[in-house]
Amino acid sequence: MNKKMDTKTMVLGAVLTALVIILEVISASLGKAGMFRFTFALVPIAIGAATCGRALSAWLGLVFGLSVLLTGDAAAFLAVNPFGTILTVLLKGIACGYVAGLLYCLLKKQSRFAAVAVSAVVCPIVNTGVFLLGCLVFFMNTIAGWAEGLGFGGNVAGYMLFGLVGINFIIEIATNVILTPVIVRLLRIREK
Repeated sequence: MNKKMDTKTMVLGAVLTALVIILEVISASLGKAGMFRFTFALVPIAIGAATCGRALSAWLGLVFGLSVLLTGDAAAFLAVNPFGTILTVLLKGIACGYVAGLLYCLLKKQSRFAAVAVSAVVCPIVNTGVFLLGCLVFFMNTIAGWAEGLGFGGNVAGYMLFGLVGINFIIEIATNVILTPVIVRLLRIREK
């Protein structure tokens, strides 16, 4: 991406920023699938990766992380370790946007469709992966207690994969894979 953003990129970035916030607030009002709710806010992050570049998609990830903190979805973790929670939530958002944008940039010369598809898949994978790493680093004792209390016994890894992120991850990746390529294609049609 050029050092200076063109007007079209700035406007699309502003619209995608608003969408991240709106979708996160809407997600906060929906029910939970497992311990946490799933989010549709990863879709505009992946769209930003494919249309505006990695810096703007990292920005969208930061906005997503801030929205997660402000909607209260991280409250259970904030009570245990505020620093670890804030670091994990912001890092997972920024990383999912940046990595999706980076991979799009690396793959777009071979195939734009494949680059969009990879970005759509990678965004929730990185988001969930960084969340799980944050859980391991900052919250292992707490999560072990939750696993024990919910009948997982000593199977903390099973609880983390199936109790914390399982259904959410499937919904998030399916939503991204279905919506992102379609929306990016529609945006490109409008360009012509």
